[in-house]
Amino acid sequence: MDMGAMLNGQHVLVTGASSGLGQHFARLAARCGASVVIAARRKDRLDALAAELGALGATQATAIELDVASEASVAKAYAEMAEAGVLPDVVVNNAGIAAHTAAMKQSMQAFDDTIATNVRGVWMVSTEAARRWKAAGRGGVIVNIASVMGQRVLPGTAAYAASKAAVIHMTRALSLEWARFGIRVNTLAPGYIDAGIAEGVGQTPEQIAFVQRIPMQRLGQAEDLDGALLLLATPASSWMTGGLITVDGGHLAASL
Repeated sequence: MDMGAMLNGQHVLVTGASSGLGQHFARLAARCGASVVIAARRKDRLDALAAELGALGATQATAIELDVASEASVAKAYAEMAEAGVLPDVVVNNAGIAAHTAAMKQSMQAFDDTIATNVRGVWMVSTEAARRWKAAGRGGVIVNIASVMGQRVLPGTAAYAASKAAVIHMTRALSLEWARFGIRVNTLAPGYIDAGIAEGVGQTPEQIAFVQRIPMQRLGQAEDLDGALLLLATPASSWMTGGLITVDGGHLAASL
């Protein structure tokens, strides 16, 4: 898809940018002319990506260390951006982890880690951005990456599904509070994408059967999310807030 300069002149922060969909979203923003801030716990993985983003068309590419589950780390990351003269126009809350374990066997630590990253992290990164936008007298855009698992469940996904359902509902609540400040908050819910958490699904007979139950009978590719992400990140969705766009090959529409 030719994205042109849809994000030209915009500062875009992508969390969880060291791998998977985060890397893809950062590259997409770069190809669309944005100044990109890539953030993740593993900063060493970001340096090579930052150099690549410049070649793809990013007006600037900045790598920062960020643990979204840590209040101190979130504050430090925003302070570093401010010191560099950067206030994001668009925040893509992509950082997330999965804990696929039967509920009765799952440790409390795994449950707490899932909620800390997937829910607490979205909350802290979003509220810090909103406070700074309000103080600057300007609006901004937040795109929260949820999942079809926030709307439908499978065995062994209780913690992850609960975290993504929380993100969807949090998005609605924050959008209601912040609309008057010109801050838009929407959710993108991918189905099973052959990248990141779901990469490689479809190798075993059971997984192949699972993929065949998706109406379009294939896993999604990261590129399948491009149109929806850019819709939510740009003025093309200027009258959208609190919304949810699901990109899942028809998975949610499949019969039970």
